[in-house]
Amino acid sequence: MPKYYYYPLYVILLFIGNVFSQNPKKTLVTQVTKEKISIDGKFDEAVWATANVATDFVMIFPDNGKPIAPEKKTEVRVVYDNEAIYIAAKLYDDETNKISKELTRRDVFGTADHFGVQINGYNDGQQEFRFFVSAADVQIDVFYTESNGEDYSWNAIWDSKARLTEFGWAVEMKIPYAALRFSTESKQTWGVNFYREIKRTNGKYTWNLLDNKINSESNQAGILEGIENINTPTRLFLIPYSSFYLNASDSRKTFGEFKGGLDIKYGISDAFTLDAILIPDFGQTKFDNVQLNLSAFEQQFDENRSFFTEGTDLFNKGNLLYTRRIGEAPDVEVADNETAVDMPSSIKLINAMKISGRTRGGLGIGVLNAVSENTSVVVKNDDTGERRLQTIAPLTNYNVMVLDQRFNKNSSISLANTNVSRNGSFRDANVSALVWDLNTRSNSFQAVGNLEYSAINDAKDKNGIRSYAEFNKTKGKIRFGAGANIISQDFDNNDLGINFETGFYNFYTNISYRILNPNKLVNGFRVNFNTYNEFHKETGLLKANNYNTNFHITTKQNHDFGMGINIDPLETAEFDPRIGINGYNINPAKYGGWGYFSSNYNYKFAFDIEPSYTKYNEKGRELYDLTLSPRYRFSDRLLAVYSFNIFKYTNDNGYATTIDTDLNSATPDDVIYGYRNVVSYSNTLSARYSLNSNMSFTLLARHYWSYSQNKKYLLLQSNGRFLDYTNPVDNQNQDFSTWNLDLTYSWWFAPGSEILVLYRNSSNRFDGIITKDFDYNVKSLLNDNVLNHVFSVSIKYYIDYNSLKNLKVVKSFTKPKERIRF
Repeated sequence: MPKYYYYPLYVILLFIGNVFSQNPKKTLVTQVTKEKISIDGKFDEAVWATANVATDFVMIFPDNGKPIAPEKKTEVRVVYDNEAIYIAAKLYDDETNKISKELTRRDVFGTADHFGVQINGYNDGQQEFRFFVSAADVQIDVFYTESNGEDYSWNAIWDSKARLTEFGWAVEMKIPYAALRFSTESKQTWGVNFYREIKRTNGKYTWNLLDNKINSESNQAGILEGIENINTPTRLFLIPYSSFYLNASDSRKTFGEFKGGLDIKYGISDAFTLDAILIPDFGQTKFDNVQLNLSAFEQQFDENRSFFTEGTDLFNKGNLLYTRRIGEAPDVEVADNETAVDMPSSIKLINAMKISGRTRGGLGIGVLNAVSENTSVVVKNDDTGERRLQTIAPLTNYNVMVLDQRFNKNSSISLANTNVSRNGSFRDANVSALVWDLNTRSNSFQAVGNLEYSAINDAKDKNGIRSYAEFNKTKGKIRFGAGANIISQDFDNNDLGINFETGFYNFYTNISYRILNPNKLVNGFRVNFNTYNEFHKETGLLKANNYNTNFHITTKQNHDFGMGINIDPLETAEFDPRIGINGYNINPAKYGGWGYFSSNYNYKFAFDIEPSYTKYNEKGRELYDLTLSPRYRFSDRLLAVYSFNIFKYTNDNGYATTIDTDLNSATPDDVIYGYRNVVSYSNTLSARYSLNSNMSFTLLARHYWSYSQNKKYLLLQSNGRFLDYTNPVDNQNQDFSTWNLDLTYSWWFAPGSEILVLYRNSSNRFDGIITKDFDYNVKSLLNDNVLNHVFSVSIKYYIDYNSLKNLKVVKSFTKPKERIRF
């Protein structure tokens, strides 16, 4: 789409930016303390008696704007010193025996009452550090941004204590400045809000109202004043770790392996932080939910390595970064008569570091760097037995840099760049992006978009662009939006990002209606209507056309359910890079529907069900998908959740193989599709037993089985349609299954310090012969001949530099800290 089509959107924003206003904000003035405060939930210190009180909480859900009941009143006090801020909260409840207090592991809300504080040290309306404590004394910390929502992977070191009382319950918190980010001004003004959840009624309350007519949370925080002339301590933390792995399987000798390394966190200033990891160890990260992949594109996995998930919001600007690329094992290219021996599952990292923060003027700066080692594998010639060494990954340097300028407390413009440099003649890549997120002062309207450029230096260089622009009304009962996206054929960000399709443009719209307060029938209701149309850039063929409507309801009993209808009324062209840049097949029109029901988790027994069905305008072609997940809370310590999924796609047409018809002819090869049934089953069991708020056992087990059975083969014609193929075709059936089990013991024995014990076993099976026997499938995976066993113990210990100040060896090498200002 020509870029001048977007200009009217920006002109509208310029004229309406200052028209609207928001609700007035509450202000709390804190005070300094020289008392040593004991975090015990008792509030014995004299300073609490004189501290100002934040009260008069207001409901945000379900009845937005309704004052909290007098018998549930909440009182919050805040004081500070040079080390931290302290929060004391009294949470009154006239039914103390009904306070929910499920024990969970850290960062899991569960079925429990909660209190939280949400802090924005810049008061810029765009991010918050959120700290919650449950009535069971479990900590949850979250990094929140308006653009990406809540990030639970972020972890801070702070102290808290929750205690049940005669009036309800109480929480006392100590949040060190090291856990926050703020400017170096002598007089601080922070955004702050306090949160309370009464789980048995699902009532959620805040001190400063979060008006649900406005699609922004941080912008609606209150104000914290009174923090002045603080002299914060040096922010230097060392987290050494050591781990031992014992590996066993029937195919190789049992062996043990020791690993060790160091995490470093250093506060360059109160606003900027350096995180570095030396000799990383990611051996205890959660296993991936691998599936049978019949598409031309890779399966995308979640990032489970904490270094690449914690505090990475700034690096995700423009969606250029897919951190699973860092340390990813590439495919090895060998001849048909060769086999790679002991192919590694990943490439070892030498080190990784990131620097991030924000200046007083609202400029966010982020730099991420990681280096992976040179890796080679032995390649064996199957005919001669000869072996050779082949490099699969050279020494590689990964870089990300982001500049993000915030303004008007709700808008930003960003520049982002990713770069991958490989040693020697291997491929290098560079991608840059300009990103904007512009909102009116009242958060009523929004314009978002980006412009990206990729440059690949390889045997054949290529450059490409990707861009989108979107305009939305984001306030009120009725909201709507429209946007467009374009991507050139040669755009490629896959060296440090992920992208599946190129060479298309699309248009999309949406409109929705919601109720803002409960009515006599329901607590919440929302209905949406969306359209999406996509075209191939080179040929103009229609790639997608979808029209859908859906609704979502929260009942008076706090059950959630919803339904949707999808219609694709026209035939579409599905392009597949396995058959050439412009190779495609025609998919028929289709229609379908889906639904879900999620019962209130406050009950001991609850369940979720999600069915869907799609019917194609082709005889016998249809798709079923059903997920059923019951859960039972045996006590406040023990929870078990089971999930079952069945997926059945009947009479699908999918790529099978390409047959070279004549090696000496320019005649195109025969592209063969399978007329097939695709079926998969997934069973997952998770259980958690908590001994206390710092110690828990976790079980996670998954069995997955999927097969693709070809009933006949089809010849793809140049017009994207099919003819029956009668020539012989090698068997293209696929039968894949996998088993994973993790049993974990976790003990947070000190702030930031953890002992983690893990037992893991796993296996997988792939075959071209399909055996439709569930019992056989399970037994073949749980056979000792194929199971891999890993037992590991990892210890990490958090060391605060300030706790070592009294040691002579530290004093002798310590110079006064020079305060850095930005």
